[in-house]
Amino acid sequence: MILGTVSDTVDVDGNSKSATSQVKLQDELNRFLNLLVTQLRHQDPLDPLDTNEFTAQLIQFASVEQQIQQNANLEKLLNLQETSQVAAMVNFIGTTVEVTGDTVPLENGRAEFTYDLGVNATNVTITIMNSSGLTVFVGEGKTGAGKHSFVWDGKSASGGEQPDGVYTVVVGALDRGGNLIEVEQTVLGRVTGAGVDEGAISLFLSDVTVSMDDVLSVKETPASAPPDAASSSGDTNPPPDPTL
Repeated sequence: MILGTVSDTVDVDGNSKSATSQVKLQDELNRFLNLLVTQLRHQDPLDPLDTNEFTAQLIQFASVEQQIQQNANLEKLLNLQETSQVAAMVNFIGTTVEVTGDTVPLENGRAEFTYDLGVNATNVTITIMNSSGLTVFVGEGKTGAGKHSFVWDGKSASGGEQPDGVYTVVVGALDRGGNLIEVEQTVLGRVTGAGVDEGAISLFLSDVTVSMDDVLSVKETPASAPPDAASSSGDTNPPPDPTL
């Protein structure tokens, strides 16, 4: 028997690509065998069919079946790999990760992010917007070249407390000539969950979803952190008090 049933060939979900290909190949083989039997019954005894031709076709069917079986085995390996990845990601839950991006979660009145200046700036403006695109905070940042961290206490410039959620940080820097300076931004957040979607690993920082490929560092989440601290290059200073 050249082909077995789908369940004999693969042990994957019926919606998998290999299972679909197996069913299609089974149908095509059945049509071919019916046609072959019909031709054999009605062939001219004095001019019989060339056995080499239909034998070669049967070999092609068998070759395709082997390829489908290999694909099915690869699907199994990928499923096992994803399961293993999810199990490994459990270790990230509860830790704090730093990722490339400008979308930061505000959790318990605390949001932390960094910005990196390639050169000294004369002015650095930090703008924080909520999920509706409304500006809720505008402040000044440190202007020295290098990487600076900033912790937002979740309050607007007028002192109003903002709800926990997802916020976007925009850091604008100008040089002496008034030209924009390129700024690299990262955000930090506590990992609350993880998942795999089409082979891509994602971590959940509250309501912010980040790709595992964007993770720059992982550290233990501190038991408590002052929500009103802003730091730059390891130095802790009080946050600026801008006026909207």
